[in-house]
Formats: sequence, C-alpha cells, structure tokens
Amino acid sequence: MISTRLSRRTFLRSGVGAAGAAALAATGSAASASPSVFRHGVASGDPLPDAVILWTRVTPSPEATPGSGLGPETTVRWELSRNTNFESIDATGTVTASAASDHTVKIDATGLAAATEYHYRFVVGDVVSPTGRTRTAPAPGTPTDHLRFGVVSCSNWEGGFFGAYRHLAARDDLFAILHLGDYLYEYAAGRFPVAGTDARTHAPANEIVTLADYRIRHGQYKTDSDLQALHETVPWIVVWDDHESANNAYAGGAENHDPATEGDWATRKAASVRAYSEWMPVRMDGTRLYRRLQFGDLAELSMLDLRSYRSEQVRPGAQWRTVDDDTRTITGPEQMAWLTAGLTSSQTKWQLVGNSVMIAPVLFPPLDPQATGALTELLGVPSNGIPYNADQWDGYPSDRRRLLDAITAAGRRNVVFLTGDIHTSWGAAVPVDAAAYPNAGKVATEFVVPSVTSANIDELLGVPPRTVGAAIESAIRTTNHHIEYVELDSHGYGVLDVTPEAIQMDWFHLHDLSDPHTGVTRAAGLRVAADSASTEPAPPL
Repeated sequence: MISTRLSRRTFLRSGVGAAGAAALAATGSAASASPSVFRHGVASGDPLPDAVILWTRVTPSPEATPGSGLGPETTVRWELSRNTNFESIDATGTVTASAASDHTVKIDATGLAAATEYHYRFVVGDVVSPTGRTRTAPAPGTPTDHLRFGVVSCSNWEGGFFGAYRHLAARDDLFAILHLGDYLYEYAAGRFPVAGTDARTHAPANEIVTLADYRIRHGQYKTDSDLQALHETVPWIVVWDDHESANNAYAGGAENHDPATEGDWATRKAASVRAYSEWMPVRMDGTRLYRRLQFGDLAELSMLDLRSYRSEQVRPGAQWRTVDDDTRTITGPEQMAWLTAGLTSSQTKWQLVGNSVMIAPVLFPPLDPQATGALTELLGVPSNGIPYNADQWDGYPSDRRRLLDAITAAGRRNVVFLTGDIHTSWGAAVPVDAAAYPNAGKVATEFVVPSVTSANIDELLGVPPRTVGAAIESAIRTTNHHIEYVELDSHGYGVLDVTPEAIQMDWFHLHDLSDPHTGVTRAAGLRVAADSASTEPAPPL
C-alpha cells in the first residue's frame, strides 16, 4: 500500500545560508542565491504520476517589474532531483523567460517516477532560486491508503495577513494544497470590506482591468512570504472563481464590469486568463481550466470552472421565476457532460469535486410542495424555494438536478464536493430533496472552507464577531436540516483526510488577521464513512 503522507525532512530555503551553499556545490558553479532575481518565489502544481508543473518568475533587471513589459530575454535552467542537495539530477532543461510572458517560467516536467518526492530549483547565470519540494501522484489503480490536503480559498491581500498559509506550510503531512478560487481580488484599493486591519494596500491602486493590471496584482500577491513558503513546500491544485477576473463573473460579463468605462468584457476576461495562466502553477489546455487528477485507487479529483460558461445570475424580484428555466447553466453543456461522465465511470474509491461555489441548497424558507407551487405561479418564487445566494448552484437548479441525477443513477455513494467562495465554514449533506430531508436521503457530501482573509458575515455587517452570526447559524440549521455544520464569522482553512474507510474535514480558524503571527484553533471536524449516508463529528486528525 502506498501512503502519500510526506515525511518530515530538513527543508531549507536556498535563498540564504547553508541551503544556498549546498545548491552551489551541486551545480559546481559560483552561483549565489539572490532574492532580487527570484523575488516571487517558486511553486509547483497539478501533480500527475509522471509529471508536475514547476513555476517561477525572474526579474532580470530592475525595470523588469510585473506588468511592465520591460526587461531582457533571460535563459533559465531548471533542475529536479530526489536529493535535497541535488547530488543527482532526475530532470533538467532550459527555457527563455521574456517580457512576452511577464518573465514567468512554467515547465511541465515529465518522465518522472510515480508517488515520489522531488526537489526543484531554477538557475539564472550565477544566481540560484529557493528550493521547492513537490511530489508526483500514485499511478492509477495503485493501492493507496492515505491522502491529506490543505484546502483554502478567498485570499484578499487587503483583508489581513495570510496566516492560514503560514500554518499550513508548517505541517509535514500534506500531499497538496487545493485552492478553490479567489486567489486574488480585482478591486481597487480600499473598495472591498475588510476586518479593519488596514494591513496592506492593493497594487495597482485602481481596479485591475488590463493585462498589465492583472500581472501587477499577481506579482504583488506572490511577494507574500507565507504564500511563498506554502508554494515551496507542496504542490498546489488550483481553480479560479470570480475575483481572478471580476466579481460575479459569468460567460458574457460580470457584476463588477461596466463596458462603458472598462471596455469589452471579452478583452478583460482574456487578459485575466492570460495572467492567471502565466502566474499560476496550473496545467491548462488553452483557456480551458477544468481538469481531472487521479491518485492511485483512492481518489479522483475533478476541478471545475464555474465562471467561464455560466448563464448570467438571476436578480431578486421578477427574475426569480427564471431560475427554473431548464436552459440556464452553471457549467455549460460540455463541462457537464465531462463531469458526469467522469464521476459515473470513476474506478477510484472516492470522487472529489473541486467546486468554487456551494452546491448544497440553502433556502429561505424550504416550503412544502403545495405552497411552493402556489408562490411559483403567483409571485415567481423558484419551485425549490428562495435561495439566499443565486450566484451558487441554487441559482442553477436544473444543472444541479442533472448532476445529482447522474450520480444517483450510477449508484455512486462516495462523492464529496470541496467548496470555497462564501468566506464561511459549512458541512452539509447534498440532499435528493432539501424539503424532504432526511427522509429523501442524500446524494453526496459537501465541505466548505472559510476565507483565508476575505470579509465574512460580521465584517460585512460591521458588528463584533459572534454577535449576529450565531443567531443566523441557528436559523439556517433550523430551516435547512441537511446543513450539519455552519460557522459564519471566522477565517482560516481546512485539512482534508482521505482513506479507503472515510473522509474527514477539520476546520481551523485564525485568531487575528491583523497579526502576521496569529495563532489558530481547530474549530470542528466532520467524518463521512465510505458508502455512508451521513457525517458525524470527529476527533482531531
């Protein structure tokens, strides 16, 4: 049996001291570590059994800042080794970094051994990068007894310090990080509610719209030391949500995009996608982001793109009636066909779905069928009740029904949705029928992680934590019986543990976003046994 838990190893950044010296000895050159050249760190992502993405950005000259379009073409050598001191090299190559790609470097290193830990670095002239650690996935069908992921979303630079990343980087038991969207925020400086920390200010100061803007913002986020440390420590598996482009984005526009002042949406979206592809350690097929990764016989992970193909969100009032329109989609038909085919044909024990917006219904109120029918006819209330957030799957019930019906018809019992977006912590059954739950049973399980820093209920309302949130939580659980855990006021991250017997999510909440050294508390844990119909509270992992 293969266990993908990483062992504790001495893991030093080669930017200073002994690690830098070891790197230089291995290359046999007079190289020296220099943060001025590799100031945005290194990263890896999308681990396959025989390949992994390696990423960095170089700053070859002072004027070659992100988004500047300036700076010379630069030859970059990359090296991958099973040894921390690079005594032997398993894979290497060179690539040219130029202003055309904002001097970013992204390598798909192939021909690797499955379920193997590697170390990697980049070299420019006599300058060596920090050393990163990564790992390949176990081969399909290989008996695999354990996976553990860090799970994060919604990291707003202005919202506070990235303590969640620091605490995850300090762990020695993670295979990878799942980032479920909103890696950065597009707003102008000071335009999104924060926790009153005034910790940091966005650059550029304007709302990002152009390719240069998006590159500058990506570059700013990549200077965060906690973010860099977590990227160096484990591979990331990422997907975008809306703020990587603009708030409440859909196929033809976004709530936070005004064509009259900000130009054509397609141009802006293309700029955001290009910058994302350049700056993130992600394997993309052109502009297509949704993809699937497999980890032995234990789990298959489908990462969704729920922004690029969706219909425009309905608005409260007369538009509520259109929620039930069967032509409305959140995935688009091609992605839906890909998703259902993958889930229903999977040969692994668990089917995980990286899902940027919540799929479990949250309705006010969940009405009996007769009352719902009357209100649907008279007032346009959707037949499933009034969703509190039509930006989620609640605003696209036909697509949700198609997906859940496919899972049910295939007899799948081990589908788990992993979700971000709403800055709060949730554990839920995904029910066959929310109004009839639990008698109607459930189709899947959903775990929602809180934001790393982005404002949640108490901050948006401008009230102290736990003064309003607790009452709302009680109301949600009273009227939505499939919601098994909800906490609306805290920021942090999740740790997901996967074994053949069960999946468990532990939620961790930070103490103070304004403190770069903030502590953290395990807030809750839920466990769902394989082939089970319910979750149960669980002790710490």
